[in-house]
Amino acid sequence: MEKLTFYALSAPEKLDRIGAYLSERLSRDVARHRYGYVCIAMEALDQLLMACHCQTINLFVESFLTMVRKLLEADKPNLQILGTNSFVKFANIEEDTPSYHRSYDFFVSRFSEMCHSSYEDPDIRTKIRMAGIRGLQGVVRKTVNDELQANIWDPQHMDKIVPSLLFNLQQEEGVERSPSPETEKERESPVELTERCFRELLGRAAYGNIKNAVKPVLMHLDNHSLWESKTFAVRCFKIVMYSIQSQHSHLVIQQLLGHLDANSKNSARVRAGIVEVISEAAVIEASGSIGPTVLEVFNTLLKQLRLSVDYELTGSYDSFANMGSKVIKVHEERQLQEAVIKTVGSFAYTLPPYQRSEVMLFIIGKIPVPGMYPALGSVTAGFQSTNILTALPTSFLDPLLSFTLMEDAEIRLLVLDILIGIIDRHDNRHKFSPVRIISDISVLKLKVDKCSRQDNLFMKKHSQRLYRHIYLACKEESSVQRHFESLYTLLALICVELANEEVVVDLIRLALALQDLALTEEALPVYTRCAIHALSAVYLNLICQLTTVPTFCQHVHEVIESRKKLVPFLLPEDVLKLEKVEGEVLFVQTKIAEILGGSGYNTERLATAYIPQITGLTLSLSFKYTGCPVVCLIFFDTVIRH
Repeated sequence: MEKLTFYALSAPEKLDRIGAYLSERLSRDVARHRYGYVCIAMEALDQLLMACHCQTINLFVESFLTMVRKLLEADKPNLQILGTNSFVKFANIEEDTPSYHRSYDFFVSRFSEMCHSSYEDPDIRTKIRMAGIRGLQGVVRKTVNDELQANIWDPQHMDKIVPSLLFNLQQEEGVERSPSPETEKERESPVELTERCFRELLGRAAYGNIKNAVKPVLMHLDNHSLWESKTFAVRCFKIVMYSIQSQHSHLVIQQLLGHLDANSKNSARVRAGIVEVISEAAVIEASGSIGPTVLEVFNTLLKQLRLSVDYELTGSYDSFANMGSKVIKVHEERQLQEAVIKTVGSFAYTLPPYQRSEVMLFIIGKIPVPGMYPALGSVTAGFQSTNILTALPTSFLDPLLSFTLMEDAEIRLLVLDILIGIIDRHDNRHKFSPVRIISDISVLKLKVDKCSRQDNLFMKKHSQRLYRHIYLACKEESSVQRHFESLYTLLALICVELANEEVVVDLIRLALALQDLALTEEALPVYTRCAIHALSAVYLNLICQLTTVPTFCQHVHEVIESRKKLVPFLLPEDVLKLEKVEGEVLFVQTKIAEILGGSGYNTERLATAYIPQITGLTLSLSFKYTGCPVVCLIFFDTVIRH
């Protein structure tokens, strides 16, 4: 071997003849079953290939590949494995000269076939499959960075490589491994090798190749009905998301969304499986953006939510039920809806506050569609923003507030919950439920920070609009207990999160104005008037203790005690009916102004009764719109931009 190598290096022009001779000998020895000589010939070829890097190596490589092909075509497993090992060694060699005419199509097909080997002996079957995996890995390494080679990312190749890898990735439970310690050290399992190879393949994928690499994964999961079990599908796409370059993550998500659309009329379990994978992919992607088409992502998910609700209501996947329609399973559609809502929340959680605001506004625009309410709730869940100006920009706040005055009681409640979720930055909201009179609010253990400059700017800019819509929302005749509980929580959070001294005075004015509203608006339902009185009482009870002005607290507590004795239905614990209300059961504005003035508060504003202010933009948005909110939002957008 040393002499042969020296000769080949000394006379490189002889390499092609050496290769042709060894190839001829190997073919003859294979035909005559002289396998010892076959191994000698391959060893000689391997060593020559490793030693020689001259410009005439291409002709020798052709002879080498012809011999490897001959071994792979043999029906003996040992010869197939021998040929694979030689090809892998060749794949790791960096050639000095390019090849313009070499083809690897046969090797892709043959190695893919070996990955699916069904040989009877389990140990030999495992060896053949692992040889196929290593062979595919070698083909990828040899061709992926060589522009002169056939494009390994073409669908004709990816449709063979990727399913072969996924097939072996599924075999984890059925792998029989030898208990021998030596064998355990010397080899890795087919599943481990497959995952390593799959990750390497995906890691090499450029922007333009992601689609061709991911599509066969989707097809494999479709063809083998693997979406329904979810586990394997989730595992596959975790590997995909962790392996590809991070800047390409959104391309994978877009393909998943497109696949979800394509399966719109498939069973709910299949769609739920795809949605589950999308949810997991969103968590992994979590880089603060889902790429350039954020709203498109939510549009697709909400479309699926709407379709699922429609299927549940109509009992058919088609517009008109017919004899050929598939049977709708309601519980499966409900599970799908929950999965979509969870995924909407997962995506929203990865977004910065300004984009989450856009998404919430986008979903509100679809509110008439059944199923949208919980989706919007999932976006606001866990919303955390240190800058209230960013979380509630004017472009989002104004349309949002306009929805607090819509006829639909459920929409009003939903919007209140959104405002509560955004303003509550210290997880205080649950401490205000159930609504009740508390003599010492220290038991609530409220988390209170000093207002930041951004908080003060926000209230200076938007407080009057907030107050006005809260005031008008209290007048809605269709409001029930949950609405008033949410209104109290919202007012309480404004006081705790955003209130400086001037804001506190305005909030007291608002509470007293609500009391006057309940007294003067006799056309309101009895329950609404009682609830407004109760809201005013419980809120003043909170404010007086936060201001820590003893005489203010004393006045509020005196009124509350009088109500407990005379009109308990004007307190949150017992809102029942309304009789004539006067005297000591009412809070006195002049007395409160006198008390706070003595404690250093500016009471000039407090001496003036609160009247909802209609200013500039608010005037344009103040009408009560009962038609299609999508049209409403278009109008709002036009007003805002002008």
